[in-house]
Amino acid sequence: MASAVERFFSVRAKIAAAEREAGRQAGAVTLVVVSKTFGASDIRPVIEAGQRVFGENRVQEAQAKWPALKQAFPDIELHLIGPLQSNKAKEAVALFDVIETVDREKIAAELAKEIARQRRSPKLYVQVNTGSEPQKAGIEPREAVPFVTRCREVHGLAIEGLMCIPPADENPGPHFALLEKLALEAEVEKLSMGMSGDYETAIAFGATSVRVGSAIFGSR
Repeated sequence: MASAVERFFSVRAKIAAAEREAGRQAGAVTLVVVSKTFGASDIRPVIEAGQRVFGENRVQEAQAKWPALKQAFPDIELHLIGPLQSNKAKEAVALFDVIETVDREKIAAELAKEIARQRRSPKLYVQVNTGSEPQKAGIEPREAVPFVTRCREVHGLAIEGLMCIPPADENPGPHFALLEKLALEAEVEKLSMGMSGDYETAIAFGATSVRVGSAIFGSR
């Protein structure tokens, strides 16, 4: 069976091929390797193979393994890609370099407070619930652009991207197209969309980063 490192190189090659097919510049898409539920011993070989951008779903789980790894590899960029609770804003600002899941006023206010207090400014994305799924985090599509504006004007936050997770049982293409349209309206440049099953499609729709876990580490 292929190792995580072998699968990592395979995913990188597929991303490069998808960039070429879409007429995108080589290296236009950042691979975010999703390491949730895997320990430092699983992650380290992939870091040693050259990967530097990782995604985690939970603040608490990330706190248990990433400080030591970031100390050993100072150029690691860590993304929070799971829902953020307002009482975890302090820890999230301290640990993560990118927070992709800003999706409501309370989170925006807490992040603004912690960014000012810690003088540390992680990059911020707004999560959009493109499928309007009640069980899923993210702001409604019709509210996304006004929310980005409020984040900037009311809370002083520099929002630089949008993120989405399309419904599992639907064609992801229309969801990626919607996120791209909203990004243009909101005047943000980064699009975090596409996961293990659909990242090549996301690249065709303009993704600037894709979040891939199970295609590299295997099923959890």
